[in-house]
Amino acid sequence: MEGVDAAVTDAAEPATRIRLGIAYDGTNFNGWARQPGLRTVQGVLEQALHTLFRRHEPPPTLTVAGRTDAGVHALGQVAHVDLSPQQAVALLNPRKPRNAARDTDAAAALRRRLTGILGAADSDVVVTGAELAEPGFDARFSALWRRYEYRVADAAAPKNPLTRFNTVWHPAALDVDAMDAASSTLLGLHDFAAYCKPREGATTIRTLQAFAWRRGADGVLTASLQADAFCHSMVRALVGACVAVGEGRLRIEDLALLRDVGQRTSAFKVMPAKGLTLMEVGYPHGAELAARAEQTRARRVLEPRLDGRGGLT
Repeated sequence: MEGVDAAVTDAAEPATRIRLGIAYDGTNFNGWARQPGLRTVQGVLEQALHTLFRRHEPPPTLTVAGRTDAGVHALGQVAHVDLSPQQAVALLNPRKPRNAARDTDAAAALRRRLTGILGAADSDVVVTGAELAEPGFDARFSALWRRYEYRVADAAAPKNPLTRFNTVWHPAALDVDAMDAASSTLLGLHDFAAYCKPREGATTIRTLQAFAWRRGADGVLTASLQADAFCHSMVRALVGACVAVGEGRLRIEDLALLRDVGQRTSAFKVMPAKGLTLMEVGYPHGAELAARAEQTRARRVLEPRLDGRGGLT
């Protein structure tokens, strides 16, 4: 693209899709999704894009792997952005003198420019990586899984003020072995309506691929959860149910029983947002990206199951 003037770029040329890695401290954000009058991660990043491409309207927008709630953090968020041919050419600045330093591709240039606008020294949102997306890549629909961690410092853990923004302090002692046993009963493809905040028209069927608890060397309890996707408040509800088990207020087997009832309950509390961090998003490779996107767009349904007597449940 070097040496090509934007004015003569073929308007029919396809957009350049760039995959972005993003990390943020969610403390001072009202979640990911842009909202009028509120500071959000998407809003801050898209304002930076608007600043960068103010001469090349319309400014590009972001598509994200998973929207996070207010106060939730991320180390491994993924998004994509589509640049018009003119925007991609502008990033590479073909009019720079031949002896001047140049970015080798639009992705590297975009990351460098966004970092400069966001403020590299003291920003609560960072673009951690940028690369040209593989054909068929969609940050949201191509994802195979999302992995979160949740941190709880119970009565047995020392309270570290340096982690107060990403760790929930819990006053009671918790039985981590009981919590770990309870979490394993929830694995698999299920309707998690009991653990989700309802949204009209949205499915609550998910595959919970991994859910485990451990107590770290610092005494903090950490839950690790992985699923094909999570519905609204699902992770914090699952963690809250396990905390109730750890306190002895619920039995290990109660978590699956509550799930199968399929209705929201007051048997446990949804945990605060600040203990939650999106750690990683997993994707297939090559031709599987587009196929996965098509599969994800299809509405999830539970397959009928035999009840043991030849009937269906």
